[in-house]
Amino acid sequence: MHTLRSNRKTVSPAANFPSVLASIQLLVISRLKVNRKINDMFKFWGSQEQQADADPRPQEVSTNSWYSPSSSSSSRPSTPNSINTMQRPGDQPQPHLLSPVSPTEAAAIIVYLKDKSADELRKLLSDKEAYQQFLLSLDLVKTPNNLRDELRNETLQLARENLAKESCMTELRNQCMIIRTTELATAEEKLNELNRQKAEILRSYSPASLLHQLQELINKTDEESEMLHKQLLEKEMDVASFVHKYKKLRVDYHKRALTHLAATTSLSG
Repeated sequence: MHTLRSNRKTVSPAANFPSVLASIQLLVISRLKVNRKINDMFKFWGSQEQQADADPRPQEVSTNSWYSPSSSSSSRPSTPNSINTMQRPGDQPQPHLLSPVSPTEAAAIIVYLKDKSADELRKLLSDKEAYQQFLLSLDLVKTPNNLRDELRNETLQLARENLAKESCMTELRNQCMIIRTTELATAEEKLNELNRQKAEILRSYSPASLLHQLQELINKTDEESEMLHKQLLEKEMDVASFVHKYKKLRVDYHKRALTHLAATTSLSG
């Protein structure tokens, strides 16, 4: 009996401290990974708690459903049966759900856990509310949460300002409608009239129109010359007056005829 008693080892609470510390570290790392994925998928008006409730992983564990399987199994003594249990495929963390943690993040978590006693670490493992408060107190969680709240408040402020300006926007829209139906209609009518006058002026000074007018002047000068010649034959005009007027008409006639010929040749060439 004495031999059996001497060979039996007494396990003190302090002996479990490294194991509990490792369990808390794995648990916090796992929750930080979950929070990181939740923040990536976070819809702007959703809450972190609602998305944590929608996570399908807690349904896989029966007792401590809000912990990851790795943290629950790591807090138990390392017996052969527990080793076999830990090596079951269903208890292993899924590689597509948990990504590797950087050394900086692991060191930051250890800083928060190293000063806690074994009782405090066990409380974090067993008390969901205490664990949640501890998790929310980490800078790795507070920083994105504060950024999310800041963005939400700024968006709400912008929305309130836009709603406050809605009446002013409606008034300006009504004024634009009045201007469009009154002043704009008058201005468009005046613009159409000016465009019509411009088209007439351009049409009257087009090459074809100028040639036509020049041809009419040539014909008119030729008719006047024939009238003078007729008056001379009928002795209605003396020779001196006839020569003076007829010479002037023929000079104009030939100038216009030559101009018409040059313009026609230039346009056709």
